[in-house]
Amino acid sequence: MDIEDIKAGVVNGQKRAAAKLITMMENEDSRALDLMKELYHLTGKAKVIGITGPPGAGKSTVTDQIAKLIRKQGKNVGIIAVDPTSPFSHGAILGDRIRMNDLNTDPGVFIRSLGTRGALGGLSNAVYGTVNILDIFGMDYIFIETVGVGQSEVDIVKVADVVVMVMVPGLGDDIQTMKAGIMEIGDVFAVNKSDKEGAQRTAAEIEAMLSFSDKKGKDAPVLNITAKSNDGIDKLLSTIDDCYDNMRSDGSLTQRSKSKLREKIISILQSNLVKSALNMDDKTGMLKKLVEDVFDKKIDPYTASTILYKNFKMGDEK
Repeated sequence: MDIEDIKAGVVNGQKRAAAKLITMMENEDSRALDLMKELYHLTGKAKVIGITGPPGAGKSTVTDQIAKLIRKQGKNVGIIAVDPTSPFSHGAILGDRIRMNDLNTDPGVFIRSLGTRGALGGLSNAVYGTVNILDIFGMDYIFIETVGVGQSEVDIVKVADVVVMVMVPGLGDDIQTMKAGIMEIGDVFAVNKSDKEGAQRTAAEIEAMLSFSDKKGKDAPVLNITAKSNDGIDKLLSTIDDCYDNMRSDGSLTQRSKSKLREKIISILQSNLVKSALNMDDKTGMLKKLVEDVFDKKIDPYTASTILYKNFKMGDEK
């Protein structure tokens, strides 16, 4: 497929074209970037939902069941499963599509596994591009399922409109360890596997902890669900929709969207500056020399970075 075929295919809802464009974005193909610049005005229609939580919480099952419910409503669903990156192929290792076999053949569902590719926040740059592509493609909902919870997973708030934290019974003191920077990102909390002992207690502990959080935390609903048996999934979806609608009506969705765009613009700028500096270094070898000087304690890393920056600026001005 040439780039014009891909463009027409994505706009007209052809899965093959969307898949090809996503691959091009992952590979940082400049043609994909040019095409996204051209099509960006078509974004902004989909609800973008982040699904995160500790490993083993059942995030994939929750996403799978919500997607099936949305499909019964006649709406289209995009699912981005962010997995660890293989050090060999640089592709996603876990492959959540395997755990969503029922949805794979549904024409109204688009599932894509993406590797983190070493991104510190757990989300690679390709995730942002994939969200935009699926938005243009015509998805009503786009779910981003992260690798697992941890301090690095807070990047989900830079992409999602609503973040669902999937928890499980028996976390105990672990809930407290999640407090800093993690619990605060949730807009909706779902205690999965609530058919197990201690589920109600876990929900109560989460509510108690949230009561000491900021205003958003106090308002965050906590639900008990059992995704495997589809118990409480309808309530979870309606809660997500209510949360989205409330944020839109009170202006916080607009505020969050602008904040996300600010973060993305800065991220793109940082990436471009680093790439330009490294490209310059390929020609001059300055970075290698600076590393040697820092190693020999002739200079410190702060001075080295200043020297590199000044030379980069001078080279850029030329």
